[in-house]
Amino acid sequence: MSQQQSNQPARVPKRIASVIINSLKGGVVPRIGLPYITVGREREIAALLHDLSLVQDGGASFRFLVGRYGSGKSFLLQTIRNHAMGNNFVVCDADLSPERRFQGTNGQGLATYRELIRNLSTKTRPDGGALNLVLDRWVSGIQTKVTVEDGIKPDDPTFTDAMERQIMKITSQVQELVHGYDFARLLTMYWHASLEGDAETKANVTKWFRGEYRTKTGARQELGVNIIIDDADWYEYLKVLATFFHAAGYNGLIILIDELVNLYKIPNAISRQYNYEKILTMYNDTLQGKAHYLGIIMGGTPQTIEDRRRGLYSYEALRSRLTQGRFAQEGLADMLAPVIHLEPLTHEELLVLIEKLADIHAELFGYKRTITQQELVAFLSAEFDRVGADSHLTPREVIRDFIEMLDILYQNPTMKIEDLLQGDTFKKPVETPVEEQAALRSKKTNATSSTTAQTGDNGTDEFAEFDI
Repeated sequence: MSQQQSNQPARVPKRIASVIINSLKGGVVPRIGLPYITVGREREIAALLHDLSLVQDGGASFRFLVGRYGSGKSFLLQTIRNHAMGNNFVVCDADLSPERRFQGTNGQGLATYRELIRNLSTKTRPDGGALNLVLDRWVSGIQTKVTVEDGIKPDDPTFTDAMERQIMKITSQVQELVHGYDFARLLTMYWHASLEGDAETKANVTKWFRGEYRTKTGARQELGVNIIIDDADWYEYLKVLATFFHAAGYNGLIILIDELVNLYKIPNAISRQYNYEKILTMYNDTLQGKAHYLGIIMGGTPQTIEDRRRGLYSYEALRSRLTQGRFAQEGLADMLAPVIHLEPLTHEELLVLIEKLADIHAELFGYKRTITQQELVAFLSAEFDRVGADSHLTPREVIRDFIEMLDILYQNPTMKIEDLLQGDTFKKPVETPVEEQAALRSKKTNATSSTTAQTGDNGTDEFAEFDI
């Protein structure tokens, strides 16, 4: 009986099932419920979990996840995000965009920092906005430590002095870092405001930590400090936060950055190089031991990383560090290297995945699943028999087609799967994803401008990408 029960799929709550189905049909990764649909990626997940253990021990890590559009980069990032929160890490994530980069003349770097802090999450606050929760937990933890370990009650006259000594022990850990002194001063300010019930000062300190002060004058008037987080030094404060989070009782800070392609799309070559230089700084800090309790994972397409004209490999210092060695080859990928290339899911893994989705769909809409194993195999065969499937078909498109098919069958009970699979619409060739089409057009344009510059047609390559 127990064996029979273990073979049955776990029941998915309707709220989570709805998020899973709607998100995947819309082509995005659900923020919750990933364990119900995770298949494959065992080696990649094991490598990233090893990184978490290094961060927990006081080290730092840096990884690139590289894969085509729809290959599962974002899914893997969300999976690691959930693992990290479950293991008592503080996690923050952000998608890069034209307004959010690592460096820019219009505050794009600070915008990325603000997005990361806005999405700060913990196990008890998984949806972001956990900064005040962490700060309050830190204050409460110190009070508990003084009460339990030192045996000093809150009404004791020496309680405040004992609290001050404990705070000094913690803030001394961050004072050694760049900007650590000012950070420690603001932490002390937050503790005093908590002790005195000063909600306004607590709000102002939180505002400062979020990077929301635009001028030093505003920070000086409200907090009495002459420094703010700006576009030039926001990353330094993330290193300070990582050390503080560990002192506050967490295992460290994990930063997840997706959509690196938005750096690849920057039209100005100098701006791109500045952003790649910031990535190099992060990379060096984590691998050389200059950062502690900090893990960074970034996701991008192969062209974003490997294009030697506009990608990360156009920055020689990064290319020399990230290029694979001579022994790595198909089937022998090095999962301990800084760049993890995502291999496509196998047909067997996709079969397991769509079977899980069929069960979840049936539970969500309250009907008995009738689709058979043979019909699932027939669906995958029809998908991969299409022209262009070998080079362009991604798990995202397969999943989207499958959920759409389930929806149609549910709404039209008399229709059979064979009728849908044999239709002319389903047999259309697989088109290149829109994002990849844009990248190919950009590559052709760059090649043309490069050729024009080399032939001396009224200009040079330096000005071919000039951006006003």
